[in-house]
Amino acid sequence: MGKSSRTTPKVAVLMGGPSAEREVSLVSGRECATALRGEGFEVVELDAGPDLCARLQDINPDVVFNALHGRWGEDGCVQGLLEWLGIPYTHSGVLASALAMDKQRSKEVFRAAGLPVVESVIVAKEDAQADHVLAPPYVVKPNNEGSSVGIYIVQEGANGPPKLAQTMPAQVMVEQYVPGRELTTTVVGDRAVSVTDIITDGWYDYDAKYKPGGSRHEVPANIPKEIFDLCLDYALRAHQALGCRGASRTDFRWDESRGADGLILLETNTQPGMTPTSLVPEQAGELGMTFGQLCAWMVEDASCDR
Repeated sequence: MGKSSRTTPKVAVLMGGPSAEREVSLVSGRECATALRGEGFEVVELDAGPDLCARLQDINPDVVFNALHGRWGEDGCVQGLLEWLGIPYTHSGVLASALAMDKQRSKEVFRAAGLPVVESVIVAKEDAQADHVLAPPYVVKPNNEGSSVGIYIVQEGANGPPKLAQTMPAQVMVEQYVPGRELTTTVVGDRAVSVTDIITDGWYDYDAKYKPGGSRHEVPANIPKEIFDLCLDYALRAHQALGCRGASRTDFRWDESRGADGLILLETNTQPGMTPTSLVPEQAGELGMTFGQLCAWMVEDASCDR
């Protein structure tokens, strides 16, 4: 780590940016910046705009803490810029970020690694609105946005396909719907930490994720040991199969009626939320890490060539 002989490492916290998840990223970034100051780092908060390259050269940080979410920040783009500038950064590198952000391609990686995923196809938005692409129940979502932005559930017995918002991309993923509980596992470094059961009244959507009281997190999850251990195993294998670094979070659905066969891997997040209600800091607490210690660990873990 580090580019200079400064006694206090200077950390630029990247946040905001132009993605659909800008607001959440700003919250994550501010929280991480505050925590890092509390750990003794010199911190500059940087809202990522078109002048990002010039701003970084002016600031000349020892490390970039990547608190961006969504496209550009999570898909390998900003990682490539940081590699080009030679600035060590947190979280995953170019390839792992790009792979994980593309839900269909990451599924192919998971399938090749023997991990359980469900059938899905990529189709034009018009086709998804014209007719049922898969037999209901199924889910329609963007292939490369996170945070439940634009997710449509088509229930069994639905009369027709969904009417999608204008904001949905030209290509969408149509995925077989998996019933059951929402489980998630954090990987920190080379260790799968715990399992959280996300309990909501309905779909775990944007509000449930980011608004206080939107969902209840039971950690560690009160589930059979076999399922708990499988979540840990699958999350670590997913992290490694994609080539992730730093911290990642892998989301599952578990259909209790089918036992171990009902556990399905949905996706791996390389830039998981870092807010007070976020899942990763909560699980890190199970390791005895405070939020500040987790952020500091990420900075110490930072590098190029990730």
